[in-house]
Amino acid sequence: MRGLGDPRGPEFLTLPLGARQESAQNGTPRLPATPSQPRLPPVTPPQPRFPPVPPPQPRRDTPPGPGSPHRGRLLVAAALVAALTGAAAGVAGARLSEGSEPAPAAALPRVSPDPSASLSGLSATAARVLPSVVSIESGSSGGSGFVVDDRGHILTNAHVVRGSDQVTVVLSDGSRLSARVIGEDDDEDLAVLEVNYPRDLTPATLGRSSDLSVGDQVLAIGSPLGLSGTVTAGIVSALDREVRLGGARRTAVQTDASINPGNSGGPLVNARGEVVGVNTAIASGRGGGNIGIGFAIPIDRAAPIAERIIRN
Repeated sequence: MRGLGDPRGPEFLTLPLGARQESAQNGTPRLPATPSQPRLPPVTPPQPRFPPVPPPQPRRDTPPGPGSPHRGRLLVAAALVAALTGAAAGVAGARLSEGSEPAPAAALPRVSPDPSASLSGLSATAARVLPSVVSIESGSSGGSGFVVDDRGHILTNAHVVRGSDQVTVVLSDGSRLSARVIGEDDDEDLAVLEVNYPRDLTPATLGRSSDLSVGDQVLAIGSPLGLSGTVTAGIVSALDREVRLGGARRTAVQTDASINPGNSGGPLVNARGEVVGVNTAIASGRGGGNIGIGFAIPIDRAAPIAERIIRN
């Protein structure tokens, strides 16, 4: 073998069992002398080939100056330690990031919008009118209505409350109030109710049906099939459409806003939230559902009838 030097040291010997025990007791290995085996001369162990260690230098009481070699070595050593520590921390952080799941994204702060500022278009229109719309429960039938003044009067269809003197009114917040029928006009299919707690009611704003034009956007609001607070949208399909209302033929506003049983007596409103008609009838197929042809009594004709009933 090259590069390892010549082997040195005592020859390897296997000691008998008794010699091992004696060596263990005396601390010095001995070989028994036998006539067949001569005593081996003591072997001097090789001296290590190390350079001599210089004697310790006397300690200095004065600290080394800024430019001394000792201080320079300390600074270099400190810099090396800091560099190694930073490198080790970087490697450890990289390994942790590789083996861990990505942290979830922090939720960004959000500001709650002003309720009035968040509504626009038809949403604002519906929000303005819904508090004025009520559901009407009359025996086994039902319908819709809307508040017309601050004295507790509600306008609806006569066929919704026909045959009943006392009915139940359900407000938009779910409150239930008792109401009495104070008058009806069967020819126009209109009736007026009165409740005892007018302070809980919000009157609707009445508009002018004479200002309507074909194609104007409208909303129908009521309780179709008992689903209170339902809003459907459409347009004015025709004006002065002649239909049978009550016991006679009358003109009505035609709309394609979805109107179904239970919408009767509810308001038809324009885009400004003004009531322009009282939803009353629909043209339906054999199934009885809405086919996009509904009729409302113009408010220009319904309002004077309601005022007359309230005065009398």
